[in-house]
Amino acid sequence: MTKKTVFNFIKTPCGQAKYIELEANKTLLGKLRLFWFILIASIRDWNIKE
Repeated sequence: MTKKTVFNFIKTPCGQAKYIELEANKTLLGKLRLFWFILIASIRDWNIKE
């Protein structure tokens, strides 16, 4: 499996698992929630080294 580009911003394993879970929801509300999650998770994981 190739590493997704978004995983450069979401670095924790639990965050990556949550991303995969939220990505499966294809409704409009699900897409908005995914965008919001990526924004917040990227800010929180900003200082974590890979």
